[in-house]
Amino acid sequence: MKIRASYGTAVVLGLKKGKMFAKPTTAYFMTYYEGRCLNNCAFCVQARESRADVEKLSRITWPAFELDEVVEKLKSSKFARICLQTIDYPNLREDVLKILKAFYPLGLPVSLSITPVDKKSLRDFQKLGVDYIGVGIDAASERVYNKVKDSMYSWEDMWRFVEEVIDVFGKGKAFVHLIFGLGESEEEFLQAVQRVYDSKAKVSIFAFTPIKGTILENKAPPDPNRYRLMQIGVYLIENKIARVEEFKFESGMLVDFGLSKEELLKVLDESAFMTHGCPGCNRPYYNEKPSKEPYNFPVRPEKRQFERLLNRLFNE
Repeated sequence: MKIRASYGTAVVLGLKKGKMFAKPTTAYFMTYYEGRCLNNCAFCVQARESRADVEKLSRITWPAFELDEVVEKLKSSKFARICLQTIDYPNLREDVLKILKAFYPLGLPVSLSITPVDKKSLRDFQKLGVDYIGVGIDAASERVYNKVKDSMYSWEDMWRFVEEVIDVFGKGKAFVHLIFGLGESEEEFLQAVQRVYDSKAKVSIFAFTPIKGTILENKAPPDPNRYRLMQIGVYLIENKIARVEEFKFESGMLVDFGLSKEELLKVLDESAFMTHGCPGCNRPYYNEKPSKEPYNFPVRPEKRQFERLLNRLFNE
């Protein structure tokens, strides 16, 4: 049986040779299927109608290896966690169970990103070491979802799945993936963030990444400064410092968090701009080239760098 590994994971495991600016702290894998995903998300390399390299997800290459070889390499690795990504195809559930059974003796916690399955499947996954479930809602509003997510699952199907994951795994154990820059307003994006936390789930925030061969290959990525503001919004909502109803918007654009600059500087720390995901996840350079400032920092920014970012945001 084959499985895909992110390029960085493959390098750390000694399956590939290469240099890295930041090593992954989680081992990232993806189910292997010779065809494409049954869904047709406009931004996704794996989409049914995508012309992009099937070895990619976002801008990361995911070469395939034998599962037994990967498991053997993992035995001597120092990863804190395994993250298994999936695409939709026939017999996906059976493949996921086989992979989880192979990983289980390693004793590593597993995060699983998957489209809706029944509660029995969730419990089966849980017995095999899964402690977090990633839910790719991706689009921050039903309006945008219906435009970019040609999926077997509706907007409300995905939100129901979030609730079911929380029922099985507990509060904070569902990570909802939201992509900023798909055509939503900033107000819609932060409203979706608030809905996630009101559902007792958490948010993993991504920046839209245009990839050649996808439907949205010519769409521009989001402005980094606006993305930083969304990260601050997530931080304030997650930490219950403020709710979206307290933020101010004009024509859908965020203009005020409802806090003074001095109050913001007191409550924010460097983690606001770091990768937001399961414990041990740093997801290096998933959205950007290593030569550019990352949307999500894989390691904690230095305090001086953090202050420069804040100064840039607040026009000092």
